[in-house]
Amino acid sequence: MNLPTHLFVDGAFRASATGRRVTLINPATEEAFAEVASAEVADVQAAVESAQRAWEGGWRDLAPGKREAVLHAVARQLREHQEEIAQLERLQIGKPISDARDEAGLGARCFEYYAGAVTKFGGQTLPVARGGFDFTLRQPMGVVACIVPWNFPFPIACWKAAPALAAGNCVVLKPASLSPLTALKLGELACAAGLPPGVLQVLPGRGGAIGDALVTHPLVRKVSFTGSTDIGRRIMELAARDLKRVSLELGGKSPNIVFADADWQRAADTSPMSVFANTGQDCCARSRVFVERAIFEPFVERFVAATRKLVVGDPADDQTQLGPLVSAEQRASVEAFLADARGRGSRFVCGGGRPQPRGFYLEPTVLLDVGADDRCWREEIFGPVVAIVPFDDEAAMLRAVNASPYGLSGSLWTNNLSRALRVSRAVQSGVLSVNSHSSVHVEAPFGGFKQSGLGRDLGMAALEGFTELKNVYVAE
Repeated sequence: MNLPTHLFVDGAFRASATGRRVTLINPATEEAFAEVASAEVADVQAAVESAQRAWEGGWRDLAPGKREAVLHAVARQLREHQEEIAQLERLQIGKPISDARDEAGLGARCFEYYAGAVTKFGGQTLPVARGGFDFTLRQPMGVVACIVPWNFPFPIACWKAAPALAAGNCVVLKPASLSPLTALKLGELACAAGLPPGVLQVLPGRGGAIGDALVTHPLVRKVSFTGSTDIGRRIMELAARDLKRVSLELGGKSPNIVFADADWQRAADTSPMSVFANTGQDCCARSRVFVERAIFEPFVERFVAATRKLVVGDPADDQTQLGPLVSAEQRASVEAFLADARGRGSRFVCGGGRPQPRGFYLEPTVLLDVGADDRCWREEIFGPVVAIVPFDDEAAMLRAVNASPYGLSGSLWTNNLSRALRVSRAVQSGVLSVNSHSSVHVEAPFGGFKQSGLGRDLGMAALEGFTELKNVYVAE
């Protein structure tokens, strides 16, 4: 497999300004398999200036139909190289290959959706009191920085880049240092599809210095970031200096609420993958499960049985459902949470150990008797750990659900329509699924309340977030 290991700037691969490189480790084998160029501040400067030239040189003024055609061509390239993209994802972060294929397809669907949206997104004509003609325009911002995480590297890169490009912006894409390969492949394939040089730049490397340089660069007008709440807070502080637009999709501690009137058997069978998928490395993971007491014991029994059936193993195997954690550091972080839970007397009814000596693996872990002040209950673990608690009173349960500083996603299980509507309104989260665990739809807005961020990815809301709204009044 030909690995993309250089920066992608001005439509071509190039070395970094200093020649510095970062070693990539396969999390399933713990072996180094590639060295990738690491961008420095000088590379940020070159990439942003190139993007600004491309924006002023024609991309912002390209006819919508032509922009649509280019994005459809990008989607076709992604479809044609779907297996290659999936294998790169498997290799760099230990993503089970079946999931990696789905996510490669999701990236292509993003470009298809926003290609179609180009000619369907615009302003309004408005009747104003004094007469005349008033209308609004949606105009591109210019150069935008898209900073993506390592847990879903390819789809998130696409769901940021595609609407930004569709709106007429140029993009500087910063992948996480652990997972740069699929972002670099995206840049290469987009250019091969006819995206003009400079419209999409990709800068791999360590986040600190180049992240700050991107956020503070005077030509960058918007920063779209997915990652930790702490880094999101830092980006917001830096962006405030010249009032850059920001959208932030940050941490989560999502609830899964199961009422006794629900099809709780189906909820118990499906809920393990709502938290353990991607080995729990998901900001939408339903890691706090609230179960009405009347069904608590049989629900837990069935949930644990379903968890024990999950296949943990080689990401290259089509049957694998859970791969390794992304790094030794991430596994150590999760194990620190488990040690704290043991010290506080939580009951481990499933998992808690390493299933094999090689690779950054952890067993999916189910905890009971977890206190409201325990770390495993309050903090985002980003690993395969879930806590299940009973509840008796709806109002008290909702207070506990909303006591979290996060508000990203969640699930609600009930067959009572009135209750579904009432509880959906009451849960403080940006995304909620009733009788399912589906958080992400290309066509619908995705984002959080409170410390889970601000702004929205996906849907037409993403296009709004990558444009400025201008009002024009023409007097009679």
